[in-house]
Amino acid sequence: MAYPGYPPIPYEPASGMVKLRVGLTGGIGSGKSAVAAVFAELGATVIDADVLAREVVAPGSDGLREIGALWPQAIAAGGGLDRPALAAIVFADEPARARLNAITHPRVRARAAEIEREAPDGLVVHVIPLLFEGDYWRTCDKTVVVIAPAAARIARVIARDATEREAVERRMAAQIDPELARTRADYVVENDGDLGALRETSTRVYDALLHDLAVKENRA
Repeated sequence: MAYPGYPPIPYEPASGMVKLRVGLTGGIGSGKSAVAAVFAELGATVIDADVLAREVVAPGSDGLREIGALWPQAIAAGGGLDRPALAAIVFADEPARARLNAITHPRVRARAAEIEREAPDGLVVHVIPLLFEGDYWRTCDKTVVVIAPAAARIARVIARDATEREAVERRMAAQIDPELARTRADYVVENDGDLGALRETSTRVYDALLHDLAVKENRA
């Protein structure tokens, strides 16, 4: 269940603290998770919207209870969320999807804001699959998009999710055109090589973000 670009969270660092809010995005299968992992390894605080979206509907959560009250068929026998069943309910039903978003989005926003407030000085990277489809990117100090060839993305998702090519293509078509995302991003990570090349490119972008952080610190 992909979590779209959430609405703006006011950026209010504690006195004397400087953080650089970075929005990281990329289409399905682009490799944004690998880039996020490099950023985390290099010292950034990484906040993944997809991870938070799972957290807020975990067994025993208020979010899951609200979903179960609306769609009992979306609750698995073990009491957890049946994601395929929920996806089947909301995929082609805009009102149902809006109700689901009303349950999950505020909780994800609140948790992301909490993590950002508690993060140490430095880079705070929000990984948001549909960053440029919403307005949150406008509140970021810097944005990064990961772009990969369509064929590589399709092959990667098929291998990862054991899904059909047509399903991957539908999901890709529902996302922003990578070339449009390129024009909105401050930095572009081209994922058209091996993992070593991706790490090297990601590290260069990370170093550039550290420079942006230093500039912000000097202005504070």
